[in-house]
Amino acid sequence: MTRPGDAAELLRTAGEVRARSRQLLARARSGESRWFAVCDAALDEAADAVAAVTRARYPDLQIPYHSRWRHFEVGGVDRRAELDALLASHALHDRARALIDLAVVSVLLDAGAGAGWSFVEERDGVGVRFARSEGLALASWHGFVAGAFSSDPARPLQVDAAALRALTQQRLAEVLQATPDNPLVGLAGRVQVLRRLGDALANQPAVFGTPGRPGELFDALHAAEGSVDAQQILTLLLTHFSAIWPAGNTIGDLALGDCWRHGAVSGPGLTAGWLPLHKLSQWLTYSLIEPFVWAGITVTGVEALTGLPEYRNGGLLLDTGVLALRDHGLATRTWNPADELVVEWRALTVALLDELAPLVRARLGLDAERMPLACVLEGGTWAAGRASAQRLRDGLPPLTIASDGTVF
Repeated sequence: MTRPGDAAELLRTAGEVRARSRQLLARARSGESRWFAVCDAALDEAADAVAAVTRARYPDLQIPYHSRWRHFEVGGVDRRAELDALLASHALHDRARALIDLAVVSVLLDAGAGAGWSFVEERDGVGVRFARSEGLALASWHGFVAGAFSSDPARPLQVDAAALRALTQQRLAEVLQATPDNPLVGLAGRVQVLRRLGDALANQPAVFGTPGRPGELFDALHAAEGSVDAQQILTLLLTHFSAIWPAGNTIGDLALGDCWRHGAVSGPGLTAGWLPLHKLSQWLTYSLIEPFVWAGITVTGVEALTGLPEYRNGGLLLDTGVLALRDHGLATRTWNPADELVVEWRALTVALLDELAPLVRARLGLDAERMPLACVLEGGTWAAGRASAQRLRDGLPPLTIASDGTVF
């Protein structure tokens, strides 16, 4: 595979995320990893923890998909119903485009906020404080409703290229309530991603129309025909949003995004040594499923997506002893997303989530049809990872990563 375009196309699939992550898991199990040891016996402890959290959160075992829409429900408020009321005059597919607009900008703002930031939501004269992912979700929701991402005052409930390209750090700080006393990690990186998204929307009118909206993904996927495939959603995102990521990972002049070098990863031609992970793009794909479904569209192939390689899922594996650092002193350092230890930790997380899922299902008496991986994550691994982090480190992850707000 010698053409950059062919190499990038291969690396933009969930199948390669899964296959290459499994390469590194097999290598770690054989004792060849420089960074991690794997304790298979501890998978039972991890499965017990996930099953217990899942039963506590969803006693009826009616578990929804892991998606941004769960965060919009925080505090027991049906904000989707509120948004539906605001969009009541719109046609069904126009409502879907608006929900896609919201999901895209909200997910792209959903990297680690840091322990010092929170968002206060005012309802009925009472302010309630939310931190981390829930806080970011509500901040983006309120910003969207207020028209912060639209350039057309007559159409506030949209995201468009002109508004994103004009976004300033001061304006986004206002939306996110970020101040010196309420510091948000990676604010500048988030602004950069959203402005680059604006460029991508404006530069591809055949895909995103005019004025250039993420919601035009609905039409690019021919959703009105009644069915879309989850891998199609992911491929479209990775292809048409590839230029928005500032990581600088490229083959030729093609941006790869959340795809990193690891010398032990094999692959054909130019793909050798590259590990695709695509965390935010897969998180976005999971988060777009429901807007399509709510519009009467069938979404197939969700099981092809992988677990999300982020610090809650990865932290659960370290906290339960499934993974162990070969040198405990490594936990005292600050790491960058491109560091081999971080790249490998994330790969091992993807591969081990596939092995953890059937153990969790067995404990809950569910099969893969009733509890696909997307529901295991929601039930689930992410919440169990957060709970262990809160119990052990006041919510902090087990490894410190220097985040620019675009990966974690």
